[in-house]
Amino acid sequence: MRAPLSWLREYVELPSGVDGRALAEKLIAAGLEVETVERAGADITGPLVVGEVLAVEELTGFKKPIRYCQVDVGQANGTGAPQNIVCGATNFAAGDRVPVILPGGVLPGGFEIGARKTYGKVSEGMICSVSELGIGEDHSGILVLPPDTPVGADAIELLGLRDDVLDIAVTPDRGYALSIRGIAREAATAYGVPFTDPAAVELPEGDGDGPGSYPASIADPSACDRFVLREVRGFDPDAATPLWMRVRLHRAGMRPVSLAVDITNYLMLELGQPLHAFDRAELTGPITVRRAAPGEKLETLDHVTRELDPEDILITDESGPISMAGTMGGLATEIGDRSADMVIEAAHFDDIGTARMSRRHRLHSEASYRFERGVDRELPLYASYRAVRLLAELGGAQVVPGVTHAEAPVEPVTVTMDAGHPDRVAGVAYGRDAVVRRLEQVGCAVEGDGTLTVTPPSWRPDLTDPNDLAEEVIRLEGYEDIPARAPRPAAGKGLTARQRLRRRVGRALAGAGYVEALTFPFVAGKDLDGLQLPGDDARRRTLRLANPMSEQEPLLRTTLLPGLLKVLALNVGRGFGDTALFELGVVFRPRPDAPERAPRLAVDRGPTREELAALEAALPDQPHRVAVVLAGDREPSGWWGEGRPALWADAIEAARTVAREVGTELTAKADQHAPWHPGRCAALYAGDTLVGHAGELHPRTIKAYGLPPRSCAMELELRLLGEPASVRAPHVSSYPVATQDVALVVDSAVPAAEVEAALRDGAGELLEAIRLFDVYTGEQVGEGRKSLAYALRFRAPDRTLTAEEASQARAAAVASASDRTGAVLRGA
Repeated sequence: MRAPLSWLREYVELPSGVDGRALAEKLIAAGLEVETVERAGADITGPLVVGEVLAVEELTGFKKPIRYCQVDVGQANGTGAPQNIVCGATNFAAGDRVPVILPGGVLPGGFEIGARKTYGKVSEGMICSVSELGIGEDHSGILVLPPDTPVGADAIELLGLRDDVLDIAVTPDRGYALSIRGIAREAATAYGVPFTDPAAVELPEGDGDGPGSYPASIADPSACDRFVLREVRGFDPDAATPLWMRVRLHRAGMRPVSLAVDITNYLMLELGQPLHAFDRAELTGPITVRRAAPGEKLETLDHVTRELDPEDILITDESGPISMAGTMGGLATEIGDRSADMVIEAAHFDDIGTARMSRRHRLHSEASYRFERGVDRELPLYASYRAVRLLAELGGAQVVPGVTHAEAPVEPVTVTMDAGHPDRVAGVAYGRDAVVRRLEQVGCAVEGDGTLTVTPPSWRPDLTDPNDLAEEVIRLEGYEDIPARAPRPAAGKGLTARQRLRRRVGRALAGAGYVEALTFPFVAGKDLDGLQLPGDDARRRTLRLANPMSEQEPLLRTTLLPGLLKVLALNVGRGFGDTALFELGVVFRPRPDAPERAPRLAVDRGPTREELAALEAALPDQPHRVAVVLAGDREPSGWWGEGRPALWADAIEAARTVAREVGTELTAKADQHAPWHPGRCAALYAGDTLVGHAGELHPRTIKAYGLPPRSCAMELELRLLGEPASVRAPHVSSYPVATQDVALVVDSAVPAAEVEAALRDGAGELLEAIRLFDVYTGEQVGEGRKSLAYALRFRAPDRTLTAEEASQARAAAVASASDRTGAVLRGA
């Protein structure tokens, strides 16, 4: 909405020193989005005066008409002598009053005027058109002023060439600001000065259905709840739009067309009420506002024949549709060049219905733009009366007595609000008096003491909730007065135990040398094929997105590995061959008994418990998982020696790193599980619960994803590890440690973890730590056998252990391993 400051001043008594930028700051502080302030005419300098054409000499011998004019400019040139000016326009004659800029003046755009010889004559200035003055787009002829305009008067002041124009971006909830009326009201409130409502006109006595009123009715109250018609006759089609109106329309961004059209546009900009003029001679029978019937069509003013939808809101007569209500009129009843009798329509159409119709037909107009945002329901009577009065004053029309006023009853909106509600929302103590004062400034009627009953004004259909009213109080009191302070969380709130665990796991893996990767939770069917998953694997049961970001990845992941493996391949392809990555995230596992479709919840109320339960049942299980992938060297080579490649054991150790954050010990057992290598895959158990897998990836998976040979991976489910244990600092004994080594020979099929568990159980409470430091297979232990060497650390919390006590604990550990795994001491 473009609002000239001079137009606003007509209805609000702004202080004399207030310019457009100062007003813009006030409006911005009140919540309006003023995008720019244009200083129209700021670059115009005089002398620019009113002149009277005394004589016109037609110059011949040129390809276009050239006229040599003598113009009286009074004393503006310092001598009083006529000014000689060469001009190419032909729409004026001797005796006309015209704007003249003399040498030394500057027109908009920095166009300097000087005396120069042209077409064989010396031209001492220029006679101006509206486009050259910056107050219109018509450059076909000179601006001819009324004959009573004083000669020599300053045309800059007379024509209002200098003005500040505010360009305001109006949000959907502030439709009232799409008018001079609404912006002027905001300006008056911002400065605390009086406001004159341009809609406050006194209607004629007995302004009701009269013998001359055009018949009309509302067939669908849901489409229109107020419809007003007024009629004029004998309008002069040749009557010109006065200059002041044309200038205001141009400043507001609208092109002048004709007096009748300009009056409707002018009042729409001033009041915010769209109007439409019908040619009375083209109307047939009574007018009805209704929805479209199947198969109806209408040729609109843009010469497009439109097929109408049954939801479209129409204005019709006996011939059929004559206008798309609140959007665009029909061509058949358009005001023509010789139209003398008119019917002026003003109405209040449904905002949602108008918006849908406008979008359905891709037909957007200034009228639909306002109806979509809400128009004052009380305006049609007053706006239509102002329209016919202007048609009479400026166009010589005769106003037909009476008015057609069709109306559907509408219950007034009231909002109940506690007087202290704005205080609680803003955290500022405004007090009841300030709340009531601000609401009354907005136009609300307020009753009550502690609990306020507020009736919003008709021009604010957006005020329907206590929070809407609180916003009005807060913005008018000043957003800048709201203190800035950090949020204050309620006592006892914070991260849950599971959230803290996920953070600890991430820090632990990062500390172990892994880099976190965040991947999209979307996969394709070929990703699951690349993992070599069997056809009956549960991970192949996926959910397909209704509106995927990419048709190449339309499925929700059931495992973290595809995304991580792609990131690993990307890093390797960029030259980072030694890479260790991890990811924490959810996977989506459909429930076997889930319904095919989730229920659609209502939007006009909260869901019931049954609806929430049905929605929960339709959602997939979404457990948090952690996964790692490794490739290349785990320990780099250098001057200190050779490096060490990443092995399946590193993937298992990553799982143990995660388990330690929960306070759980993991047991690794040989397994065959895609996508891991069948001979280098470990199933990870917390007690008797399978929590995940780790090991070296299958060669076919490595090939499918383009990974380095012998890449490794681990994935486990966090919730299966159990509840995070409370972290307690261990007691640190001050007594020395006793170390005992033991080498046990067992069958090759016996897992080292089982031997370690047996040693730990047999050693008792004195055992502080156990570590496998050597594995040997060869002739000395026999075929199908292996030697496992462990370092046992013993320590007592209250004394120094004797050699006998350490040896006894070692012997008990060996006996336990022998009984449970068949281990024998090496060399025994």
